[in-house]
Amino acid sequence: MTVDENNLLQESRKENCFRFLAGSLYYPEKSVFEEAELFNKLTEFLKDVCPEALPFSTEMEKNFAQYSENELQVEYSRLFKGPYELIAAPYGSVYLDEGRRVMGDSTIAVIQAYEEEGLAKNDDFKDLPDHIVVELEFMSFLLFKEIEAIQDQDSQKANEYQEKQQRFLNMFLRQWVPSFCEKIKNGSDNSFYISLSNCLSTFIMNPKF
Repeated sequence: MTVDENNLLQESRKENCFRFLAGSLYYPEKSVFEEAELFNKLTEFLKDVCPEALPFSTEMEKNFAQYSENELQVEYSRLFKGPYELIAAPYGSVYLDEGRRVMGDSTIAVIQAYEEEGLAKNDDFKDLPDHIVVELEFMSFLLFKEIEAIQDQDSQKANEYQEKQQRFLNMFLRQWVPSFCEKIKNGSDNSFYISLSNCLSTFIMNPKF
């Protein structure tokens, strides 16, 4: 039996897409984003994984350059951090649980999914476990574990991790990311965050996954 190189390459591209989309939703520091070539690499990986999102990732790179770091940070804070009402709360439970509350039943289910993989909260991480960045990075982790199994020619384990990805996508991300992205588009005139929301929602709802 030989390793399916095409499948390995495609899953690696997908893993990178989740990772770079998560990175795009970090607090914006222009030097860090530019040094990582975040948007250029995202566009490169999307070409084969989700070409429908390509126009938006291209716009992200162009629009990011138009703003100062301070402008991006102010808008990030206004949308996702407060200090008062959150324009686009980046927490799944706000959209999935009754009363738009954080740390609801869906958050507990997300934590259980992490714990099943032996993952625990890093003491340095001060945000909630169903933050959009954490959920995207968890998908990247599940893909990484699938890739390891493919390389080890363990098809059963690879299939198990594919099923875990589908379950997490369908139970969580696909249930709330479209609403989260609509909140961004309706609450912001910042072209970078609008293009990011379009890219994210198109990618997450890709029926080919």
